[in-house]
Amino acid sequence: MADEIAVVGGIDTHTDFHQAAVIDGIGRHLATEQFETTPQGYQRLLDWLRSNGEVLAVGVEGTGAYGAEIARFLTANEVTVVEVDRPDRKARRDNGKSDPIDAYGAATAVLSGRAGGTPKSRNGIVEAIRALRVVRKSAVKARTQTINQIRTLIVTAPSVVRDRLRGLSARELVDTLARSRPAGELHDPACAVRIALRRLARRYQALDEETKEADKEIGPLVTKTAPRLIALPGLGPETVGQLLTSAGDNPGRLHSEAAFAHLCGAAPVPASSGRTNRHRLNRGGDRQANNALHTVVLVRMKCDRRTQEYVARRTAQGMAKKDVIRCLKRFVAREIYRHLPHVTHTTTPLLQTS
Repeated sequence: MADEIAVVGGIDTHTDFHQAAVIDGIGRHLATEQFETTPQGYQRLLDWLRSNGEVLAVGVEGTGAYGAEIARFLTANEVTVVEVDRPDRKARRDNGKSDPIDAYGAATAVLSGRAGGTPKSRNGIVEAIRALRVVRKSAVKARTQTINQIRTLIVTAPSVVRDRLRGLSARELVDTLARSRPAGELHDPACAVRIALRRLARRYQALDEETKEADKEIGPLVTKTAPRLIALPGLGPETVGQLLTSAGDNPGRLHSEAAFAHLCGAAPVPASSGRTNRHRLNRGGDRQANNALHTVVLVRMKCDRRTQEYVARRTAQGMAKKDVIRCLKRFVAREIYRHLPHVTHTTTPLLQTS
């Protein structure tokens, strides 16, 4: 239509419904409406957006949670989706809080340029890896809690129970307890502790088996997706799986290795004052990705000759260990970005560690 205006949409996402809003090219509020989070609701939302004019882009809050499916739907229908961060507390205090206000805020953030991030596509093999890693991570966490509970119970157990279990490694302890056959009356503390320990040991074994099964499923997917990454020193299926998950199925949305470092919380933050000129560790970004980088750095500090030489040189120059680790994280982030699948690389020299 010749008189069709250009509009920008905004969506405040929830479990059962999404609140959508539309503004024109100069930020005037045009309309707002609520839609169910169903395939039919998504189609009605898209038709409603287009009925207001030519849709330039749609800002969506929570593309990694409640807004994941609507973001996929809009992208599949050739609508530009922009990831919008939740407004900070000061903005909420100044402007108030309601679903229509948040939806208009998302649209305004896109129009003003405050929001410009490309959301993860969540429609490929990396999304499959992410889903499987959720199960593995929870199993590992529960397994750790279980062995801690076993050790705590042993500390407070009667000596007749505790003395038999002294000096055993975690594996020996679990095997011994799982094979035990407690006898006696439940009102006897020693008998009750033996029963509790056996149940915890068998729970540990079940969680350990679940973790191993997850590793068998995740390992081949990670190797297939990023064979160049898995071949780098210090990287294994767990760290590569996390880094792929953080980058997403469309890592091309990260326009440079600096953007990837920022995502991982590995971009140095200036911390200079007066005559002191220094940087500090970045506490922002994806903390799980940052933890993966930290693991890679620690492994390389133990096993990689090039890293060991770098640490020795920087230490001799008077650099603190935490600053050396910061520099190494930045270098590892740069190297990993160059080996991410489907990324167009620049020509920045790899050995520029700063």
